Amino acid sequence: MIQKSPREIFKWIVLGAVTGLMAGAAAAVFLFSLDRATRWRDAHPQIIWFLPLAGLALGAFYHFYGHSVEKGTGLILEQIHDPQNVIPLRMAPMILLGTVLTHLFGGSAGREGTAVQMGSSLADQLSRFFPVSREERKILLIAGAGAGFSAAIGAPWAGALFGLEVIQVGRLRLFALVECLMASFVAYYFCRWLGAPHSIFPPVTEVSYSAMSFVWVLIAGVCFGVAANVFMRFTHAVESVQKRFVKSPMWRPFVGGVVLVLLYWWQGSDRYAGLGIPVIQEAFHHSLSWWEPVLKTIMTGLTIGSGFKGGEFIPLVFIGTSLGSALAVVLPLGIPLLAALGFAAVFGAAANTPIACAIMACELFGWQIAPYALLACWVAYFMTGHLGIYKNQKIVRSKKDQLLQVFRK
Repeated sequence: MIQKSPREIFKWIVLGAVTGLMAGAAAAVFLFSLDRATRWRDAHPQIIWFLPLAGLALGAFYHFYGHSVEKGTGLILEQIHDPQNVIPLRMAPMILLGTVLTHLFGGSAGREGTAVQMGSSLADQLSRFFPVSREERKILLIAGAGAGFSAAIGAPWAGALFGLEVIQVGRLRLFALVECLMASFVAYYFCRWLGAPHSIFPPVTEVSYSAMSFVWVLIAGVCFGVAANVFMRFTHAVESVQKRFVKSPMWRPFVGGVVLVLLYWWQGSDRYAGLGIPVIQEAFHHSLSWWEPVLKTIMTGLTIGSGFKGGEFIPLVFIGTSLGSALAVVLPLGIPLLAALGFAAVFGAAANTPIACAIMACELFGWQIAPYALLACWVAYFMTGHLGIYKNQKIVRSKKDQLLQVFRK
């Protein structure tokens, strides 16, 4: 480990704290805005009929003013791997407004991806005012991403590890752990202090251990990995079809919005619009239908694949918890435990961040589920191959080699 001088330590205490304050404040503004938009949509459900026009406005906004930031999280990962230019400050307000607009009109998207982009883009602005090297700028970007994740979810330990784990597949380097922890915890507590609304999920209290229970968790992990795989392939397929048949990027959200509105009308409700937090909370109390994860996959794949803004985290949580809840009919593990495992494992598999997501599950549902959470997240992670929701993740070691190494040990 490289020894830092007292001056460098002080610098990174300041940089980590400032990064956390900015990410926490941005997340709070975003969460308040998203809550207000969701409440307004719920009170005026007819606004969903204007989703195609909102998509056209969003597409035009990014087409004319957002070329430099349209890659989103992919741009952040690109700069972490090869730092070149400072991420434009416009990324933060553009992704915030784009995500709120998507949710206001009923797009099926998430929120944590937005918080990650805001956290990283704001943290990168510090490199304009502080003398930092290329490696130190990487740390700022990573710490900002983790801080945004932490503040939006309410899981600071997971946030610190998320920033480090998401940058590459196959190896977790803890070279900036202290800086990430500083930014993550400051962001978490500052966001809470500002009173930002966070989703509350019930703790998993009844947990027992047996050899067969681990077998059931392994089977559940396979199912969660398949669900993540299907989601990613469907989203990529929507994106590919849109690019093939709709040449102008600004019209793709319009076309996707038309299809979504028709699907909402066919389905007969707005149950799959927006975040779907009530359904996620419902999944912990009784077994849901197998159709829940299927329909959410379709709605979110159309939303994200067509160019609407937001993120995949909460939709993947919806898919995971509802699938876990449905699996409770055939797997004797209990609804709350399976829902909690699905909550973490589907996103962990899609983002290639099994460790951070296992820890997130423990922070949100209780550390007593740690062995099951680790197993479910790792099994799901291996089931997705090298697919991922974040472009520009660097694969430094194949999952096959990782798995073979586990068995050799």
